[in-house]
Amino acid sequence: MILLLGATGYIGQAFQSELEQRGEQFRTLSRSQVDYTRFQPLFEYLKANKPSFVINAAGYTGKPNVDACESAKADTLQGNTLFPQALANACAALDIPFGHVSSGCIFAGAWVDYGNGWVVEKDMTRSEFKAIAAKSPEKIRGFDESMTPNFSFRDQPCSFYSGTKALGEEAIEGVGKNYIWRLRIPFDEFDNHRNYLSKIQRYAKVYNNFNSLSHRGDYVKACLDCWFQKVPFGIYNVTNPGYISTAEVLEMIKDILKPNRKFEFWENDADFYATGAVAARSNCIMDSGKLLAAGINMQSVSSALHHALQAWKIES
Repeated sequence: MILLLGATGYIGQAFQSELEQRGEQFRTLSRSQVDYTRFQPLFEYLKANKPSFVINAAGYTGKPNVDACESAKADTLQGNTLFPQALANACAALDIPFGHVSSGCIFAGAWVDYGNGWVVEKDMTRSEFKAIAAKSPEKIRGFDESMTPNFSFRDQPCSFYSGTKALGEEAIEGVGKNYIWRLRIPFDEFDNHRNYLSKIQRYAKVYNNFNSLSHRGDYVKACLDCWFQKVPFGIYNVTNPGYISTAEVLEMIKDILKPNRKFEFWENDADFYATGAVAARSNCIMDSGKLLAAGINMQSVSSALHHALQAWKIES
């Protein structure tokens, strides 16, 4: 029996749907049933029920976005760092393997070769970077799992949300048998306030940058495949291969959905942070090669976006 935590959340719902489609035996657990954020009640529940695997899709993201985490720091730290640490130790003590939904938002930028070797470029809005992306995309690489997060409390500036997610990884890495599954800007064909495609269609202005993305359905399938195919435990960037700019996504939206509006962009970073955001935002490119090498395939980010927009369903 699989135990799913955070089943009512945006990613947890997708895990529940996929488990149902696969016909797997699983159980969800809410905090009203057991306060699983506390070590002792969690430990006792796991000991009594003996799940074969635990999926942690619980966490604190802030509503409507990560800006809210800046004023709810205790809740953010509890949800993204202290709780995963308690879960890891409880599972390790009982020899129960688990998977943890982490985030690619602990990185900023990408690796780029401007002509003198590979360097990390945190500001992908620079004209030099855009020129490389347009003419020589092979000279841009994403961050892989061996690399240290550079958008964290240890490498600031970062948002409080990203800082706690990076610290959460530190707290559980190597503790028991676990997967750390990094998610990056989720989207799919279902209109939802958490869906990246819904968000950018509703923003008054759009922030143009480059990013890796995760199709929500592809993400949970890949995560579950890690467990069912007995992929080695460890950290995995679970993103659709490739990267894309916000402007390119908007062009796809205009071509396929034909919205009755004109999209405007923030003039620059200063303009965006002066009026559009409180917390620093992560924009980054991830390397999903480790997942592919383990035998887990995901469609390209362009293909995933195209299919999602072709099947777009308006929220009722």
